[in-house]
Amino acid sequence: MSWNNPDDAALTKLLKDAKTIAVYGCSPKPDRTSHQIAAFLIERGYNVIPVHPRAGAIPSQKVYPTLAHIPVHVDIVDVFRKPEFTPDVARQAVEIGASALWLQQGIINEESYHIAKDGGLIPVMDLCIAVMHRLLIR
Repeated sequence: MSWNNPDDAALTKLLKDAKTIAVYGCSPKPDRTSHQIAAFLIERGYNVIPVHPRAGAIPSQKVYPTLAHIPVHVDIVDVFRKPEFTPDVARQAVEIGASALWLQQGIINEESYHIAKDGGLIPVMDLCIAVMHRLLIR
């Protein structure tokens, strides 16, 4: 294993400083975890931007087909994709100058981690952003 997640203090700072979170792979289906976490983040005051190649509106937010289409700075790219698809997302996150790449719980890809880290992003893997928000943000 050649990766480590940031410690709780760094994750707390990341979550407190973030304003805009792109949810990559956000499903338009309300029963999907990605949809529910996007809604959770909206409720917590974040500007949530769903990224999905074929969806129109997810939790009444405008959806973009790729990260490059988003017209504002993205602080965190929160990823709901199978691990083998995450290196491309990591490269996109670096290209748009995001601050962090966050692979959701159960998603581990060391190539993606190193693409993000080498590109100047804070890489996070195998953690649920909603769970960490509940644990760290008071």
